[in-house]
Amino acid sequence: MLTSKQRSTLKSLAARMEPVAQVGKGGISDNLIRSLSQALEARELIKVTVLKNSETEAEDLIRELAEATFSEPVQVIGNKVVLYRRSERKNFEHIL
Repeated sequence: MLTSKQRSTLKSLAARMEPVAQVGKGGISDNLIRSLSQALEARELIKVTVLKNSETEAEDLIRELAEATFSEPVQVIGNKVVLYRRSERKNFEHIL
């Protein structure tokens, strides 16, 4: 569970990030979960865009993605969601 200070730090870092994926009409697929999980392992913090044609709202989608990727939801801003998961790699400079 993230503290408010950690969440604030992650939000400021995410503000400058580009989205790594998009979720649209197709919703959440196994391939999307796999690629998001790999991105989380590599970066720890990712941003995902929810397209307007998506059947799921961003608030619901962040919970589903966080559960599927074993990550922490950081924030939802409009149609963008931000997720965090600490990398398990050694010799890696962690965000938190």
